[in-house]
Amino acid sequence: MSDIINGLGRTGAYGALGLVLLILGIVLVDVLTPGKLGKQIWEERNSNAALLLSSALLGVGAIVFTSIWTTYNDFGKGLLSTAAFGLLGLILMGLAFLVLDWVTPGKLGAIVVDPEPHPAVWVSAACNLAVAGIVSASIA
Repeated sequence: MSDIINGLGRTGAYGALGLVLLILGIVLVDVLTPGKLGKQIWEERNSNAALLLSSALLGVGAIVFTSIWTTYNDFGKGLLSTAAFGLLGLILMGLAFLVLDWVTPGKLGAIVVDPEPHPAVWVSAACNLAVAGIVSASIA
């Protein structure tokens, strides 16, 4: 019985950390794009913004999953490494977005909030997933 309670406690802690990292991912995308992200997606039904946010959330989820899956036997160390790798992934996704914006024509943030679908958003989404894959692979 104590194993179940211990497992529930660890799951709750990792789950809470994962939610915090997902929220930080939402904040990151919101900061990198003009306007309010929530309004863009839920009120204006902007598929560009939804695709970019979805890729960031999937990327963060992949990093958190990999970090938990390969975690240390020490619970505290595992929790700390999950937080560290998750934050690193967010930082690298933000930097990748800025670099992609810098090397391509136009303003990527403005393209993301454009109501018309744009292929550049797919490239940005792929970049998020590629960064997450790189970070995840480095954990294992």
